[in-house]
Amino acid sequence: MASAVLELLGLALSIFGWAGAILAAGLPMWQVSAFVEANIVTAQTTWEGLWMVCVAHSTGHMQCKIYDSVLSLPSEQQAGRTLMVLAALLGLVALLVTVVGAQCTNCVRAGRVKAWIAAVGGGLFVFCGLLVLIPPSWFANIIISKFYNPTTFSKRELGAALYVAWAAAALLLLGGALICCSAAGKEESAAFPVKYAAPRRPTSTANGEYDKKNYV
Repeated sequence: MASAVLELLGLALSIFGWAGAILAAGLPMWQVSAFVEANIVTAQTTWEGLWMVCVAHSTGHMQCKIYDSVLSLPSEQQAGRTLMVLAALLGLVALLVTVVGAQCTNCVRAGRVKAWIAAVGGGLFVFCGLLVLIPPSWFANIIISKFYNPTTFSKRELGAALYVAWAAAALLLLGGALICCSAAGKEESAAFPVKYAAPRRPTSTANGEYDKKNYV
């Protein structure tokens, strides 16, 4: 029972993390234009994401444009696109594998094989979390290094999408670990099944009456 609850909790966290990773990949707020001097008054803010760049005006209007060429993008954006797409696809595979090996489904017969399938699904979620963790960390390192570089005039700040991606990676890692732990508990219970012994029938005497010691 405890392993089933742990498995459902890990699956729920993994699904939220997977959805958060897809959301972070689509948001344009990976890096935001920064103005460090107090005497600068700007009428627009620039957001740059993996797929598009958006300009938000002070009037409330926003204009977004998808990047024209993939090859002209920096290496971190190209790698970030690839890793986030792979993480989204891998998360879908991990979800299907985990559902097949879950205790609440009857796709596979209960036993070691089903526990092993659930463990594989949890491991895929963990690997998916690692893939999601790389792009925002890479972006953050570049943004911070350029921000404190005095020779760089166009400075950027960390966008909200980076924090969403970090939170999604944490949920995927935690959820995958919980699924693996619950699968290990299922495998141990399957290795030591509970055996029940049938009650012994009371013996009778030669005249057909039951022996009195059977009632003691």
